[in-house]
Amino acid sequence: MSDQKFVLITGAGKGLGKAFATQCAGMGYNLVLLALPGENTPSLARHIQYQFGVAVFVYELDMCDEEQLSATLQEINEKYQVFFLINNAGIGGTASITQTSFQALDRIIRLNVKAGVQVTKSMIPALSRFKESYILNVASMAAFAPIAYKTVYPASKAFIASFSMGLREELKGQGVSVSILYPGPIMTNCNVSGRILAQGFVARLGLINTDAIARDAILKCLKKRARIVPGIWNRITAKLLEWLPVDTALHLISTSVKRELSYTF
Repeated sequence: MSDQKFVLITGAGKGLGKAFATQCAGMGYNLVLLALPGENTPSLARHIQYQFGVAVFVYELDMCDEEQLSATLQEINEKYQVFFLINNAGIGGTASITQTSFQALDRIIRLNVKAGVQVTKSMIPALSRFKESYILNVASMAAFAPIAYKTVYPASKAFIASFSMGLREELKGQGVSVSILYPGPIMTNCNVSGRILAQGFVARLGLINTDAIARDAILKCLKKRARIVPGIWNRITAKLLEWLPVDTALHLISTSVKRELSYTF
């Protein structure tokens, strides 16, 4: 096993995961990156190694494959000392549930919920070996309220938020600090960008650069902040959702989200 300390990042091939990798490397941390095949992650790793002089190792796999993920996590535990876990991998989408295949919905649950729990459970023994270690679980602003035409996605992120807070309390005596990130809309690809723009002006208010989100989240996680909501507008929205009646919040958000329906799974 390497004597070096590593940050393990899931969903690291693009979007926010890629930003996490770059920001962590800029802070001098060695990396283990999990990403889907075909996302050019080995090229990203070579670029990060050249630019920042840190060690970077890549594992390409579909995290919905439980057996492959289990084998990969076992190898990571055997080879690397992981002191910081960033659970970023996730998937969403907007569509009427009657027009969505069960397979698409099931994939959201398997990746956002099951795989996230599997990674966390597998890495806790390694994290607990350090005097101080960290878990950053990426939820979403969608975790604050149910949303029509998304249904399963906000439910999956609400699960992650609840799971993380319970885990934070359970692990605090073991030196493992757990934080939750609630990012707002992020323009990670053309489809997602189109869906965000379709929602209109209000949705665009919550947009923040991915590198800014990643850096802020990492720094606050290392300071052991429990809940991290990037951006003033998103923090205002989170507060509003706390006191608005559920039916009112559901109607307001769902009306905006309905505009995304031309961007289906």
